[in-house]
Amino acid sequence: MLRGDELPREKPLYIPQGLKLRKEIFNGFAKEELIKTIFVTLIAGVVDALLFFIAKNTVVTIVFMLVAVSGSVLMLTKDNSNISVVDQMGFLIKYQFRKKKYMYVYRLERRRNG
Repeated sequence: MLRGDELPREKPLYIPQGLKLRKEIFNGFAKEELIKTIFVTLIAGVVDALLFFIAKNTVVTIVFMLVAVSGSVLMLTKDNSNISVVDQMGFLIKYQFRKKKYMYVYRLERRRNG
C-alpha cells in the first residue's frame, strides 16, 4: 500500500491564455467589437444631432462624438484574458441578481419552565 509521500506526482494542469480564435483588427478588437462600436456611433450620432440643434455649438458636438466613439472602443477592447470592461460589468450585474438575500429575524429563545 502506498503512503502519502509515495504517491506518483501528476503533471499540473496547463491552462493557456491569450489564444486568438478570431481575426482581430488590432489586439483585442475584432469584427464583433467593430459592429458594436458602429452601433454606438450611430446612436451617438443621433444624440449628437439633437444636441447640436439644442446647443448650436459645434465644439460640444464634436467633443461628444469623439468621446462616444473612443469610449466605446476602449470599453469593448478585450485584454489578455479575453474579457472587456463591458463583459466585466455584465458579470457584476449577473452576480448581483444571483446573490441570495437572507433576512435575519430576531426571535426570543424559548423559555423553559422549571
